[in-house]
Amino acid sequence: MSSQVPASSAVSASQRAVVIIAAACVLALLYFGREVLVPIVLALFLSLLMAPWVRLYRRLGFGHAASVLIAVVALVVVVTGMTTIIGSQLVHVARSLPQYEVTIHAKVQALRGETLGRLDFMRGELGKVMEDQGTSPAPASASTAAPFALPPYLSLPAGAKPAQVPTHTPSTPVGIVTRVLSAAWTPVETAGIVLVVLIFVLLEHESLRDRFIRLTGGSDLRATTAAINDAGERLSRFFLSTFSVNFGVGVAVWLGLTLIGVPSAPLWGALTAAMRFVPYIGVWLVAALVALFAAAVSPGWSLLLMTVTLYVVVELVVSQLIEPFLYGHTTGLSPLAVVVSAIFWSWLWGPVGLLMSTPLTLCLVVAGRHVKALDLLNILLGDAPALTLPQRVYQRALSGDAAEILGEAREFLKRKSFAAYCDAVLLPAMQLARIDRTRGTINPTQQSAVRNTISAVLESLSSKERKWSRWRHRPSVLEGTSIGRSLRQQREDATGRWQGPLVVPPGSVVLCVSLGSMVDDLAAELLTRVLRDLQIDARHLAVEDFAAFAAEPHPEMTPDAVSMAYLVSGEPSAEKDALNRLAERLRREIPQVCLVGLLLPEPLVEPDLTQPLNPDFNEVARSLEQAAQQAIARFPQGRADAP
Repeated sequence: MSSQVPASSAVSASQRAVVIIAAACVLALLYFGREVLVPIVLALFLSLLMAPWVRLYRRLGFGHAASVLIAVVALVVVVTGMTTIIGSQLVHVARSLPQYEVTIHAKVQALRGETLGRLDFMRGELGKVMEDQGTSPAPASASTAAPFALPPYLSLPAGAKPAQVPTHTPSTPVGIVTRVLSAAWTPVETAGIVLVVLIFVLLEHESLRDRFIRLTGGSDLRATTAAINDAGERLSRFFLSTFSVNFGVGVAVWLGLTLIGVPSAPLWGALTAAMRFVPYIGVWLVAALVALFAAAVSPGWSLLLMTVTLYVVVELVVSQLIEPFLYGHTTGLSPLAVVVSAIFWSWLWGPVGLLMSTPLTLCLVVAGRHVKALDLLNILLGDAPALTLPQRVYQRALSGDAAEILGEAREFLKRKSFAAYCDAVLLPAMQLARIDRTRGTINPTQQSAVRNTISAVLESLSSKERKWSRWRHRPSVLEGTSIGRSLRQQREDATGRWQGPLVVPPGSVVLCVSLGSMVDDLAAELLTRVLRDLQIDARHLAVEDFAAFAAEPHPEMTPDAVSMAYLVSGEPSAEKDALNRLAERLRREIPQVCLVGLLLPEPLVEPDLTQPLNPDFNEVARSLEQAAQQAIARFPQGRADAP
């Protein structure tokens, strides 16, 4: 009997193979074509930095070509001047290094005395102890060892002379010039290519944008224009803000090092500004280098400490105060993506790729945000959460991770109410569980994990039942019923079958009646707890519980005790008929009751607002928070007594 592979599986396998081959080809192109691609990408990024200046010159009255020429000439002058200053500073540092040889040697000896010297002393003391015990110790230092002698096969024969080391003849001026030009040719060539490409990109900026739109999305101009505008705005904001901040950091370090007396301060300031483009570690690499240089300059340690303090203070102020104020770190990249992209692009393109890693990755994230085929890049590299809050709660409930759900819930409750948390997070998560349960994709073990996890979270969050629930916890109840009924049973264990006395003031009781599904029971129990936190006497009943309550005689019950009743439905579209029948019954049993229908939103189902409910309903609520506001309006004294 031959087995046939389904056509869909074959197609998906072939698509994955095509994707893998395409990715490998792109990586090979990026790696082997880096000599051509790096200058072009540098020119494109510089065009984003220079475009605002070109627009400024055009607003001042210059023509387009003249504006581009002025901007490029200004850039060349600034870069040439900075390169000259940095080069002269490098030559000065190289010439002055021999002057610091004595200081470096003295500090190395001091550090050796504080570290290895103490170890030698301890070894010597240990040797004395071992001699006292009759054990011969190892030699304390290399000076007591036997003289070093060459082995026989390395010894020179008698009468042989050592080989003469060849001496280099002095280089001619032409040779020196040739070596200098050959060493400088590569950066000069790259700079020339970047400059030429930059000029043409600035001259044909609008034309290039139109060509890109025609190439990538001629049939959908709206989506392509949105993608280009998003990429341009993000990259321009990133370049301008980052360049401004890094330039300011370089100036601050330059002035600070000049004040504390570190030589070649302009060099270290420029190096700090450049290396700060390297995420997270760039500025600290420069700080370590400058600290070593400060230690070599000064005989004492004060200059080293002041240098380290300067870098720490400047970086803390900039990263914690200035950057959040200017652009709030809204690059759209996750921190892990920044680190991984730095490693990846430095492997592909070397130091230049390391400096351009963040903007290159940002381009990929923007492309993934607007191109559906590249959505994987946005999920992996973007800073947006991969899962929504309800999805995260449901996933962690499946894993039994109550601690993480509880931590996120407490962070949410610092900003909003418990009812809002239930509306926005908890009930939508339970709707996802209900959908999976209906489809049969969640097994009994996972259902039990969700039930126990959510119950534990709600017990911890409850302000009323927290003290006694841990003592009256009944696993058998939790395993056999839904979450809402399990939580209600725990309250009944403490307060009685009807969750409180029946002798109460008239009109003080609020009933929360669920229609029987898992989401209905949980929503009714949550509403009950929300109202009880507001000092409102709320009681949770299921449909069958209400039938038993109405059938049993209660001579001790206060007449007209119930003044308000919520009929809770998590599936209004499927439970509408049952909801109307229950409303008619409640109206017959308790004529004076204010009847409110709590109709919770359903995933992927639009609420039908055109067909009204049964006329027996007085009001309709669409969330627990709205239902709580209706109860507060009816029982203002309860809210006033709430803690």
